[in-house]
This record gives sequence, structure tokens and C-alpha cells, in this order.
Amino acid sequence: MKTIATATFACACLFLTPALAQQAPAAATAATEPFKAGTPLPVRPNVKTFGSFCSAESVSVDTEHDLYVVVSPCVGTNLRPNDGYVSLVNPDGTVHTLKWIQGSDKTGVTLNDPRGSDINHGMLYLADNDTVRMFDIKTGEPRGEVKIDGAVFLNDLEVTDDGTVYVTDSGSNDKPDASAIYKITPDGQVSDFARGGPLQRPNGIAFDPDGNIVVVLLANTDILTYAPDGKLVKTENGLEGLADGLVILADGTKITTSLRANHLARIPPGGKAELLVDNVFTPASIGYDAKRNRIIVPENQQNAITMIDLN
Repeated sequence: MKTIATATFACACLFLTPALAQQAPAAATAATEPFKAGTPLPVRPNVKTFGSFCSAESVSVDTEHDLYVVVSPCVGTNLRPNDGYVSLVNPDGTVHTLKWIQGSDKTGVTLNDPRGSDINHGMLYLADNDTVRMFDIKTGEPRGEVKIDGAVFLNDLEVTDDGTVYVTDSGSNDKPDASAIYKITPDGQVSDFARGGPLQRPNGIAFDPDGNIVVVLLANTDILTYAPDGKLVKTENGLEGLADGLVILADGTKITTSLRANHLARIPPGGKAELLVDNVFTPASIGYDAKRNRIIVPENQQNAITMIDLN
């Protein structure tokens, strides 16, 4: 098997001294502050900054600005509410903006546990617990949200050109019946697109070249393809379960990740799943850079992203 070179960019961490840690926090302001996006890092000769991630979960590619959008839920809402943030990363791995969008009670931005992401319709869409949140892809400003009643764990999403959102609910071990794919229309109407049957703990979701909706599962190795009317039209077999990320190339090739096996697999059109690259640890919701024919892999527990150039 041909070896695919990878480049991994890990995070750098800042630790407070005891004196700084003991300082009293500033008093909370009563009024909500206006939204302000993070400031890009300065360009400095011979200085490069890599990383900036905290449990990196997903990567989307902003083709207009040639940037990678990396979503970090950080410690999660059960430990520290509103702790997530979004970074902008240059294609060479250097950080463009450390915390472009950051959860903040002061500015009214909520990012409790952001996971899957997609860019379309002039917006960045994020799956966050039971809510899909939208942000302006140019400014980072909040542009609305849709809460899904009964959702347990919204995990990944894909958005059509007209703004229709398909988002997976992975449920949980004690609530497997929550497994679903929801459809959100551009005017915010929510409905079940698929639920039950073979749809067991869905995670990564993507559109194939025919406009079908494809999803990988945490529960088993099945890869399910649904027609736009919600009918299951194809079931394929991946290499390993606990699947997370999914991208589909223009020729129909599917690339998936497995959290259990720490690998990426490739399924050519009409073919069987084959190993693409291994030893990529906790690979989550991947992104695809068509300009460079590159897969960008968030390594969740490594606080890193790995770039894999396809040949």
C-alpha cells in the first residue's frame, strides 16, 4: 500500500502563574457588548503559529477566502458552558485567527458544544447540542439559530445551496431511539427526514453527486444512502464502526473516518472499502480542500489537525 504523508499541527497551551490565577475576575457588565470577531494574528518574519485547537471536532473549507474553519467544542457544556470556539487556519497550517468566533455571554454568542460544520448559502452552520446555529461567513456574526425539540446530540450537518439543512442526531447509549436525521427548511421548519430502522446512531453526513443524502454510523459499519424523498436506496459496508467523518468527492468516492480504528477509509464508486491511511488518532468530522485535493482531519483528542494530500 502506498504511504500517504501527513502533517500534524498540535496546539500550544498557555498556563497562568499562581499570582495571575488568583486575581479576581472583572465584574460582569450589565449591558450586552456588541459582537466583535477575533483579530487575525500579525504577520511576523520567521514566526509561524500552529494549532489553537481544543478537542478539534470538525473542519470546513472556506473556498472564497481560502481558509480552513476549525471547530473546537473544548471541554463541553457539561463542564463549562459556552466554551466552544471557531478558528481560521491558513492552508499551510499557520493560524489566521485564533478565536474567530468564541462563545461569550458578553457578546451574546452561544457555542456550548459545537460539532459538525458546513459552509453554504453565505453562512457557517454549526451543530451545537440541540441547536443549529448560523454565522455570517464573512464577518463571523451570528445570523440566527434553530432549536430542535427532543434532539439529544446533534452531531454533523450538510446544507444545500438554498439553505436547507440536514443534521444528524447521534442519540446516546441510553437513548438509541433518538437517532435521526432532521431536515430544516430555509424558513426554519423542522421535520424528521429519517428515523429508526437501520439508522443507528448516525454521525457524518454528506451529499453524493446525484443529490442523495449519505450518512455513516457510530453503531456499525453501514453507510446509508437516502434519496431526497427519504427512501433508503443503498447500503454499503465500511471498514470499521464508530465512524465519524464523511466527505464525498466529485466522482462519488467516499472517504470516511473511524474513531475506533484511528484510520481513514476510501470507497471508490461501485467498489469496496479500502484503507486510505492509518495512525490518524481520533479522526472526527473531516473537510475536503478541492483546490489542493486534500483531506483535513481534526484529531479530536490530539488537539490537532492533520492534512492528507491525495495523489
